[in-house]
Amino acid sequence: MDPVYYKILHVFSLLVLTAWTFAAFANPAPETRRQTLIVTGIASLLMLISGFGMVAKLYGGHLAGWMIVKIVCWLLFSVLAGMAYRRPHLRGKFALIGFSALLIALVMVYMRPV
Repeated sequence: MDPVYYKILHVFSLLVLTAWTFAAFANPAPETRRQTLIVTGIASLLMLISGFGMVAKLYGGHLAGWMIVKIVCWLLFSVLAGMAYRRPHLRGKFALIGFSALLIALVMVYMRPV
């Protein structure tokens, strides 16, 4: 598959994951929990698949340091929607962690430290 398709899928799933995660922060109502966890889980899985697809196509499967940092940011951000429902009183702190993880991942993409 062409790496452009992986990039499109990666960014689209990032947007979906981010939107639904912050929607969970805004309203962690128990009746929306199941749908939110399903959507964020699928978006997170698509991010993982498309990310490793890009690594395989563009870098020959070699993981650089900045990619490992992005994987940690992805893992951290992926659990935040569920945490918003488990600990609603910590939503503000989780949102700060989420913004930080997104910023670090974005810096890793554009700066690509070696």
